[in-house]
Amino acid sequence: MMCCIGKTMVGEKDKTKELFVFVNHQNIMGQAFRKLLDTFGNSEMRVVMLGLDAAGKTTILYKLHIGEVLSTVPTIGFNVEKVQYKNVIFTVWDVGGQEKLRPLWRHYFNNTDGLIYVVDSLDRERIGKAKLEFQAIIRDPFMLNAIILVFANKQDMRGAMTPMEVCEGLGLYELKNRKWHIQGTCALRGDGLYEGLDWLASTLKEHEATGYSSIGPSSF
Repeated sequence: MMCCIGKTMVGEKDKTKELFVFVNHQNIMGQAFRKLLDTFGNSEMRVVMLGLDAAGKTTILYKLHIGEVLSTVPTIGFNVEKVQYKNVIFTVWDVGGQEKLRPLWRHYFNNTDGLIYVVDSLDRERIGKAKLEFQAIIRDPFMLNAIILVFANKQDMRGAMTPMEVCEGLGLYELKNRKWHIQGTCALRGDGLYEGLDWLASTLKEHEATGYSSIGPSSF
């Protein structure tokens, strides 16, 4: 399912209210669907994928969803798709990263199990801005228990920051009592994407079995 708000929805109270009602309806449906999946031995994980504009979020979403690279335009609103990997169904919300849309990100945080934060590894000039937005997300009350996967995207490009540089740029080592992992990726080729999902899936299973009690980073 692909959804888009449209430019007219931003800033108009009545249409924005329609969006929030739709999102809340999706949350209720998602909870019921999750119980059904658990009955049959599967799990559903609600993931929000965020990052600055032009980081490659939508390319990643559809590479995972259909295995192809689609021609994309900047997302005005959101795209949402279900991606099944092993015995986990990921409902992935890809939310537009333009500056005027970032204040709306928080409306997608409720009932979120995991955060995928996508960084353009070529964009050294905005790594500071990427850190500010990332830190604001993970400190939100609705995101305190979300597990964190960072995609250091565009690793195929000359001059790209390494995953270690992105890790330092975002301040990942400063996090306390959070489970996180950083994965170098190339969205166009699909490199690293399923390795990231594998970590998300296994970490979700750990949380289901033991509850949220993990501390610190996973390995690269």
